[in-house]
Amino acid sequence: MVLGWESRSMVISAPFEVFEPRTGHTPVVVEVPHAGLFMDPESMAHCVAPVMSLAADADLYVDELVTDLFEEGATIIASRWSRYVLDLNRAPDDVDGRSVRGATASSCPHGLLWRETRSGCQALRQPVEPQELQRRLDCFYKPYHGALDEVVEHRCQRFGTVVVLSMHSMPSEGVDADVVIGTLGRSTASDRLVDGLEKAVRAFGLRVVHDVPYAGGATTARLGKPQAGMHAMQVEVARRLYMNERTFCRYPEGFSMVRSLCRTMVATMGRAAVG
Repeated sequence: MVLGWESRSMVISAPFEVFEPRTGHTPVVVEVPHAGLFMDPESMAHCVAPVMSLAADADLYVDELVTDLFEEGATIIASRWSRYVLDLNRAPDDVDGRSVRGATASSCPHGLLWRETRSGCQALRQPVEPQELQRRLDCFYKPYHGALDEVVEHRCQRFGTVVVLSMHSMPSEGVDADVVIGTLGRSTASDRLVDGLEKAVRAFGLRVVHDVPYAGGATTARLGKPQAGMHAMQVEVARRLYMNERTFCRYPEGFSMVRSLCRTMVATMGRAAVG
């Protein structure tokens, strides 16, 4: 079963897409792990989440907000698959016994396999077998992170540094900010880059907070090693800025503004990383 909103492509041939600059590479890598809506038949057989949750719990349109950033010299990698297949921003062992039979981790309803929707509805019909988890890791998780790691390594070799922006969107309810920058207490990127990113966002008249309520996920924690020249920041943009959170329709002016914001963030990080 394939689900799409706003005339999105109904054809998919790979678990993710990579957009490379034609010329003028910079040390910036943009990853989008949660914008996808697609589900394979095997995963769909285990999923009982309400259909609207597949869109409500996705970072809807974030891939479209960033796909032209290769023009600013960034490499973009974006997953096409729903987080109800696998959450790519979690550690591979972030599962509990109610998600995968025999797992022993503490309770994590929104771990690698979401067993609850964000609204609290049941998402998994029953715990999956370890073999099913391994299938999803092999088909979706490992290829995505393998490609991401390859791009990051290439940038480090070429420039001696890399800046990974993990791009997300956030529901507006309960968050008093337009943009949240997550760096696990400024531990995953240098202060200079974090401050530079905040300044770029504030130039659009937007409210910025750090780490609350999104401090950064597994990818930011894994790739953010500023002492080794590897900087990673998770960027959460409020959905109300560019879309109607009830109907999932885009606001044309807001969508254009957020695209400009994304270009500015990437251009700023590209200059700062080599400055």
